[in-house]
Amino acid sequence: MTTLVDVENLRVTFGSGRSAVHAVRGISFTVDAGQCVAVVGESGSGKSVTARSLLGLAGRGSTVRADRLVVDDVDARRLSEGRWRRLRGRRVGFVLQDALVSLDPARRVGAEIGEALRTHATVPPKAVDDRVIALLREVGVPEPELRAGQYPHQLSGGLRQRALIASAIAADPALLIADEPTTALDVTIQAQILRLLARRKATGTALLLISHDLAVVAAVADHVLVMKDGVVVEQGPTRQVLDDPQHPYTRQLLAAVPVAHARGTRLSPTAGGSVAQPRAAAGPEIVLEAKNLLKTFGVTTAVNDVSLRLHAGETLGIVGESGSGKTTTARLLLDLEQADSGTVDVDGTTWSEIDATAQRTLRRRIQVVYQDPLSSFDPRYPVHRIIGEPLAVAGVPRAGRRERVLELLGQVGLDPQVLERRPAQLSGGQRQRVAIARALAPQPRVIVCDEPVSALDVSIQAQVLDLLADLQARLGIAYVFISHHLGVIYHVSDRVLVMKDGRVVEAGDVEQIFHHPRHEYTRSLLAAVPTLDGVAVRPRPDAEVNR
Repeated sequence: MTTLVDVENLRVTFGSGRSAVHAVRGISFTVDAGQCVAVVGESGSGKSVTARSLLGLAGRGSTVRADRLVVDDVDARRLSEGRWRRLRGRRVGFVLQDALVSLDPARRVGAEIGEALRTHATVPPKAVDDRVIALLREVGVPEPELRAGQYPHQLSGGLRQRALIASAIAADPALLIADEPTTALDVTIQAQILRLLARRKATGTALLLISHDLAVVAAVADHVLVMKDGVVVEQGPTRQVLDDPQHPYTRQLLAAVPVAHARGTRLSPTAGGSVAQPRAAAGPEIVLEAKNLLKTFGVTTAVNDVSLRLHAGETLGIVGESGSGKTTTARLLLDLEQADSGTVDVDGTTWSEIDATAQRTLRRRIQVVYQDPLSSFDPRYPVHRIIGEPLAVAGVPRAGRRERVLELLGQVGLDPQVLERRPAQLSGGQRQRVAIARALAPQPRVIVCDEPVSALDVSIQAQVLDLLADLQARLGIAYVFISHHLGVIYHVSDRVLVMKDGRVVEAGDVEQIFHHPRHEYTRSLLAAVPTLDGVAVRPRPDAEVNR
């Protein structure tokens, strides 16, 4: 069997002297042809730095050392930049998580994918366009001829990610390094990409997979490395590590996955293990109601006759693929988009029936937490100003704002030391907690959570989900929770709406939707969810759940 990656005692350091950061501290592993090796761990564990080191892309200010660092029979410790360029793309493909940053915004998608074909001359020039269309079709892009002529900003996040994967496999590399390749994808597209990766592996491609989704790892990987603080704390065959973890950190990661039997319990570590999670009882009061919403953009109907009702202290989950209308529905609820027809009532008041001044007051009653707080914060503002801004808008006197900001920090579990930090100086979990604190500032009745944990590592995701549940139990807040992660939806929701092509195709109690789905589309979503074999990340249809 051909070994494509052979690493022994890899060390990666940023900076020097006392300020040096030792990101990777002496790890060793191999990846053979036709094998998938997965690297899992929290942010800062060193997994992405490890992957980038195999491509000479560890980053500015880095020092990479290894006793052996062989990639495709080449000693990667002594490569010139020219030789790296010949290796990247042709022999080693690289898929990044953030396709919007990775794709050139000034180039059409077809030109981006075709670059690898032209650079490495893997097909005749006249065949490049046809090969680009075939690659887009292979990764599940609908209307590939149309999409090839569009720019990245014209595609959804899922389409951009698939285009990036098509670019990475264009030159048919022997080794594919995939850093969180499915995090931004809906469950059915994720399943399609996992099948694609499995086919590549079956034909002899070596795969190094970086992922915080342990169910994805279980579906694809043959061998897994668990990293923490730059070292491998556990490794072995995937089933052995996931079924019988030996290290406490591995057990902690597995305990944080929102599997079916964990509903109603805390996911983040506690002194007593998995203990009951307080759940707010939904009250009779209706705090949010939408009736017959319709929204079109040109010839596209984004939301079609959608109605919903949310009670105090309740969580309504909304699921569906990209383009199903989930986010547009959320924007209509928040009055960030105006419906062509239909109404939205917040606390008994209809958005469209009040003037701009009254709308600003009503907006305090419904707030939002987005997937990427970094892009929704002003990068120049320190934390105290980010959280304090809605207090100023609400008319809270300057003298009382700092005390209220400190109170909000306490509610979301942040230390006062973060007050003067800016968003770039915070971890992903800290930024999401700041986003929640900002949403809490005006004391809303409803918070719309649009993919609030999809970009987070599993242990940080667990902490944020526990935090949201604690706040709901204590404050009686109602949530509209949008996510493509069905395990998360099952864990947090009381009721669920399933959307497809702008319509609600099924709605009901969370147990009914997950145990006895009536609509074929709902059943297809549930069937596409990867599982940890015996430990399902969601209950299978028509199966009882061990509660």
